[in-house]
Amino acid sequence: MGTVGAGADVAAGERRQLINVAYRLLGSVTEAEDAVQDAYTRWYGLPRSRQEEISSPGAWLTTVTGRICLDRLGSARARRERYVGSWLPEPLPDRTEWDHAGGAGPTGPADPADQIVLDESVATAFLVVLESMTPAERVAFVLHDVFRYPFAEIADVLGRTPAACKQLAASARRRVSTARAPVPATGRADVVRRVKEAWEAKDVAALVGLLDPAAVMTADGGGMVGTVLRPVEGGARIAQYMVAIADMAPGLKLLERSVNGAPGLVAERAGVVVTVASFDVLDGHVTRIWAVRNPEKLRPWGRAG
Repeated sequence: MGTVGAGADVAAGERRQLINVAYRLLGSVTEAEDAVQDAYTRWYGLPRSRQEEISSPGAWLTTVTGRICLDRLGSARARRERYVGSWLPEPLPDRTEWDHAGGAGPTGPADPADQIVLDESVATAFLVVLESMTPAERVAFVLHDVFRYPFAEIADVLGRTPAACKQLAASARRRVSTARAPVPATGRADVVRRVKEAWEAKDVAALVGLLDPAAVMTADGGGMVGTVLRPVEGGARIAQYMVAIADMAPGLKLLERSVNGAPGLVAERAGVVVTVASFDVLDGHVTRIWAVRNPEKLRPWGRAG
C-alpha cells in the first residue's frame, strides 16, 4: 500500500511493472508505451487531494492501464482485420544485447523494450496463443495467471464480478492447456544454429532435415516490405522459400540472437536489421517459424545488431 502524501513518488516507480503488463496484453512495445503514458497522464491530471486519497497508486495505475489495454484490444481486432498479411507480436531483444548495443544507461531515459522482463510469458508462441483469446479473457488470464493479481482487482478492470473474471481466466487457460513445456534453451539453440548454417549454405536438403514435415512459417511485413501474405506450410516448401530468399538478398547476414528470451535469428543487410525470426522446436525439429519484417516492429533492434 502507498503512503498518503507520497503517491506521486510511488506512482513514478510503477512504470516498469506497467510496461510489462501492457506488453503482454497488447503484444506491441509501442502500444504498451502509449497505454502506460495514457495512464500516467490520467494520474497526473488528478487533483493532488485526489492522489493523496488513493492508498495504492500502483493498483490504481494497473487498473487504469488494464482498462486502456482492454479498449485497445477491442479496436485492435478491427485494425488487424485490415492488416496486410499476418500480424505477429513485436519481437524483443535480450537486455544484455540492448545495453551492449548502446541502449540507455542507468541514468538515461530507458527504452520501454529495455524494461520488459524476458520470461516464458513473452515467448512468441505464448503471445501468439494470447492472440486467440477474447480481450476480456486475455486481460483476466494475464493479470491473474502471469502477474498474480486477485480476481477482486481484475473485476475493477473488466467491470465484471470476480466470479465472472475467474471463469474468463479458466476459459483462457483451456486455450493454453495443451501447450507443451518449452524445449531447453541449449537444445533449441543447437537446432537454430544448424538452421542458420544450412540457410547460409543454401542447403535445401539440410533445411528439410531440420524442419518438421508439418512445419509452418508465418511472416509479418505489414504491407511495408515484401513477404508472403499467408503462412507457408510444410517443411519442404519452407526450405525452398528460405533458399529463394537467400538468392534474392545478396549480402544478407544471419546472426544468432535471443528473441523474446529464446534462441532466434536476426537477418541484417547493410547493417540494418530487416528480419527477426523466432522458432518453436520439438524433438530436434523446427515446428514453427515466426518472421517479423515490418520495420515499425523492428525499432528496438535498430542498435542491437
